[in-house]
Amino acid sequence: MAKTISTDSSTRRSGSTPPRPGKVAPLTGRAAKREARKAKKAAKGQGKIKTIIQGYKMTKERDRKLPWVMLLAFVLTVTVVLVPSILFLNVWVMLPFAIMLGVLVALILFGRRAQKAAFGQVEGQPGAAAWVLEGMRGQWEVEAGVAGTTSMDAVHRVLGRPGFLLVGEGVPHRVKSLLAQEKKKLARVAGEVPIYDIVVGDSEGQVPLNKLSTHVMKLPRNITAAEVNTMKRKLSALGGGGSSKNRMPIPQGPLPKGAAMTVSQRAIRRRGG
Repeated sequence: MAKTISTDSSTRRSGSTPPRPGKVAPLTGRAAKREARKAKKAAKGQGKIKTIIQGYKMTKERDRKLPWVMLLAFVLTVTVVLVPSILFLNVWVMLPFAIMLGVLVALILFGRRAQKAAFGQVEGQPGAAAWVLEGMRGQWEVEAGVAGTTSMDAVHRVLGRPGFLLVGEGVPHRVKSLLAQEKKKLARVAGEVPIYDIVVGDSEGQVPLNKLSTHVMKLPRNITAAEVNTMKRKLSALGGGGSSKNRMPIPQGPLPKGAAMTVSQRAIRRRGG
């Protein structure tokens, strides 16, 4: 009893309050940061799984053969791996590897067919080129609809390591006129920074929509990251693009992030206009 009284009195003198039974003391310091990282990682993983499922459902609506193609790819891959192992190795040792490889091949096929379905969904719609540009990998400053017409012809401005890119979509002769006007305007701030003009389309001298991101990503890196930031500040003074009321609508749907959309890159996502 004496020990109990002494302990209680010392606790009161120190001013500390022992934790109540049934309650967990809040985490502090490194433990709190570690738990926050775990929670963030778990939420990120759930978000990626959700987008893959969403992409699968949307692709299946346009590609009814998708489940059978994926199943066939899985079965064939597992069979090809297991048949030699039956003859020369232990089949149970190779089975996990065969299953993982089969899943990987099925997901790769899913990614390719999802890419094709995604481009088919937006091709021909106003703002399709901006939809692709905004999904490219890397640091790109995309300004959709810096110039346009009432017929939904448009020019989109992109700033990146290659320099400036002016990407036009719509009726070719009207787009070329818009590109010339915007290029002249942009030259006032660009200085020696290269300005590329691209017309999206399937005719000679144009870039198809499904190859646009590949074409842009292959351009040479002509300026440094510091010069990109300098040009970005100059662009803010130049203006362009207008308010959100004047912007052309951007199609919505699963967006391939870059040229080669693969599930391993988690490249299916939704973008809004």
